Amino acid sequence: MKRRFTDEQIIGMIKEHEAGVKASDLCRKYGISDATFYKYKAKFGGMTVSDAKKLRALEEENGKLKRLLADAMLDNAALKDLATKNF
Repeated sequence: MKRRFTDEQIIGMIKEHEAGVKASDLCRKYGISDATFYKYKAKFGGMTVSDAKKLRALEEENGKLKRLLADAMLDNAALKDLATKNF
């Protein structure tokens, strides 16, 4: 999924909001909706840039592991199907 803002930029937006800038002003400045801003805040609120990088790496690793598991389950199902047809 192509994202418009990097994790660092999103955390910067949240820091601005914590410094006292209104959410509506930030949304207008960055060209995002209020819902998008609050979604970012829910996901990245209280994080530092290094935490966000760790989160991104973990999400990528989790995706790879899910694909590996799906492939292994598909292979397993094919082998079971083949074994039942032979007997």
